[in-house]
Amino acid sequence: MMEEEEFEFAEDLEAILHLTPEVQLAIEQVFPSQDPLDRADFNAVEYINTLFPTEQSLANIDDVVNKIRLKIRRLDDNIRTVVRGQTNVGQDGRQALEEAQIAIQQLFGKIKDIKDKAEKSEQMVKEITRDIKQLDHAKRHLTTSITTLNHLHMLAGGVDSLEAMTRKRQYGEVANLLQGVVNVLEHFHKYMGIPQIRQLSERVKAAQSELGTQILADFEESFPAQGSKRPGGPSNVLRDACLVANVLDPRIKQEIIKKFIRQHLSEYLVLFQENQDVAWLDKIDRRYAWIKRQLVDYEEKYGRMFPEEWCMTERIAVEFCHITRVELAKVMRTRAKEIEVKLLLFAIQRTTNFEGLLAKRFTGCTLTDTPGLKRPESPLDSTNPFLDDEAGEDVGADKDEDLAKPRKPKAPDNPFHGIVSKCFEPHLYVYIESQDKNLGELIDRFVADFRAQGPPKAGTEEGGAVLPSCADLFVYYKKCMVQCSQLSTGEPMIALTTIFQKFLREYAWKILSGNLPKSSSNSGGLTISSLLKEKEGSEAAKFTMDELCLICSILSTAEYCLATTQQLEEKLKEKVDKLLVERINLTGEMDTFSTVISNSIQLIVQDLDSACDPALTAMSKMPWQSVEHVGDQSPYVTSIIMHIKQNVPIIRDNLASTRKYFTQFCIKFTNSFIPKFINHLFRCKPISMVGAEQLLLDTHSLKTVLLDLPSIGSQVLRKAPASYTKIVVKGMTRAEMILKVVMAPHEPSVVFVDNYIKLLADGNPETFQKILDMKGLKRSEQSSMLELFRQRLPTPPSGADGGPSLFSAPTPEQESSRIRRLEKLIKKRL
Repeated sequence: MMEEEEFEFAEDLEAILHLTPEVQLAIEQVFPSQDPLDRADFNAVEYINTLFPTEQSLANIDDVVNKIRLKIRRLDDNIRTVVRGQTNVGQDGRQALEEAQIAIQQLFGKIKDIKDKAEKSEQMVKEITRDIKQLDHAKRHLTTSITTLNHLHMLAGGVDSLEAMTRKRQYGEVANLLQGVVNVLEHFHKYMGIPQIRQLSERVKAAQSELGTQILADFEESFPAQGSKRPGGPSNVLRDACLVANVLDPRIKQEIIKKFIRQHLSEYLVLFQENQDVAWLDKIDRRYAWIKRQLVDYEEKYGRMFPEEWCMTERIAVEFCHITRVELAKVMRTRAKEIEVKLLLFAIQRTTNFEGLLAKRFTGCTLTDTPGLKRPESPLDSTNPFLDDEAGEDVGADKDEDLAKPRKPKAPDNPFHGIVSKCFEPHLYVYIESQDKNLGELIDRFVADFRAQGPPKAGTEEGGAVLPSCADLFVYYKKCMVQCSQLSTGEPMIALTTIFQKFLREYAWKILSGNLPKSSSNSGGLTISSLLKEKEGSEAAKFTMDELCLICSILSTAEYCLATTQQLEEKLKEKVDKLLVERINLTGEMDTFSTVISNSIQLIVQDLDSACDPALTAMSKMPWQSVEHVGDQSPYVTSIIMHIKQNVPIIRDNLASTRKYFTQFCIKFTNSFIPKFINHLFRCKPISMVGAEQLLLDTHSLKTVLLDLPSIGSQVLRKAPASYTKIVVKGMTRAEMILKVVMAPHEPSVVFVDNYIKLLADGNPETFQKILDMKGLKRSEQSSMLELFRQRLPTPPSGADGGPSLFSAPTPEQESSRIRRLEKLIKKRL
């Protein structure tokens, strides 16, 4: 019975002590333990088996049982101690809570007492400081009242003194007093509602008006109008009057300045009237000499009379410029037919020199407040290599090297630029027409000089160099641009640009294209025996060495003109007004020079290509079927190589300064020669096996020469451009493949057709027909071969355009490897 009760108690206890996995995990984290009894998945059987793994270990069962019982008693004691310790916890907690609540109530009471005391203190401070604030306000109002009364006293006394001094013309004292009175009156703007203050303000305005009228009358008396006999001159009274005018209405000051300057320049209007001889452009220096004397005279007589900040000297000079501009415009309109370009440039030069002198002497501060004057735009940045000589250098001494010179720093702005010289702008058509005529004569002189001197000779310094006339033309352009930019940056610059365009085209056609050698169309055939003679072979060249040198010179000149014209367009855009920039366009002229370059390259390509034609014709006429053994390269190959070695070094040396165009020549020649060589290969029919081997040897020799074409005959070995090498390898590899196919046996037919398709990758039946003709097959054999060829053609991919070539061309590396494999195959069969 006891055992059953203990078993039931254990089951009940296990049900009560069953914990969730989350709680069990938390217990393991808080109280980590390695004891198996503390594990949630404790298994008693496994634990006993661990304690007694064998039968012999059961001998220690009593010791194990005693240890477990001892451990149970210790756990019971610990549990009992903990349970007894928690008996009074609830009562102690309630007591601590009650004590905390009592402490909080006491603290709240103390805080309330402190707040009440603070409010009482604040009220006490307000009562103490109330009287102090009232005293502060009273003191401030009293200070303001005393200050205002003092100002009023000063204003009343100042107005009385001002009126008395005005009547006595004591301008020295009035100048200082008036400024003080005006400053004091500013403090009473908010008191103008008071009649006495308003009355004082009106008395001040009346005094200012009276002073202005009185000062103007004094100046009129001292400086009478033109034709008056009354003497006039500077005085201390007028100097003080100017100080007073500074304080008065600005219109008084402007009226004084206007009347004085008009009186000072009245003599100028009489001396240089339109009907006087000195009024014409050839005596324009006298105008500027007159104003220089007048300015010196003014400095001596009146320099101290006017305040320095009035800038009277500059104002006189500026007014003189306005009058001169109007008078010159009037006289030039009247006598427009008498204006010549030299006279116009002379007048413009003297005028711009005078404007530069004004810029050195004055700051231009009066230009912004002078009525009717628009401040001239500051000149553009001097970054144009064409304009290096603007500071007075000799334009004629500059050559095309000026384009590579470092740019000069920007010159300081001239505020007086165009203040007088603007009147010449409507008449600049005379200058433009003159430049048109001069450039026409210059081009004619270039043509005559070229005919007289003849083309540059091969082997000389002039050979292949830029023609000197080109540099002379752009130097003259530079001079014209400098002059015109000094005269105007508006429509005249557009007109000059049109002239530049006209003569750039004329230079391109008359000097460059007009002097290109004409290629003849007759080409004499050569036999094999004639090809062996060097003399007759050399006669196949169409152009002489001097003619080749001339073509290269024209090409180099056209390249220089192309680059310099582009720079000229940029510099013109820098100099012209921003609103007119879009009208500057020299693209057509640059295209013209590009055409000259293309024509020159095409001429030398055609020359060398035509020199090779007799040799290729002789190749196609040789009896290749009767060749019995393979020897050295054929005579026609020797002739082609001879022409290449004769012409290419000359062309390369003469195009040393334009390396990219020499590369273009090599590429164009190769693109022309290789297709022509392949076409002549197709004409070589029938060809025996030995003949095909000889042609293959000749083709390899030509390929080697073409690969070395850019550096042939040169002491400096330079690697050919990759683009050129790719063209040669691709073209000559096709020629080698054609000969490889011709050398291959045509039996069995399927193998021959498959080899053709694999090697040439050409689906055009016409090409296959030519191969069969080269092999010398009969028409019946060719028909069956063509039918088999059409059957063996691979199906083109979807979307193909169905052109003659149905396959993608192999790369040069693939073609080279195929050639090597085919050579090995042929050698084995032979």
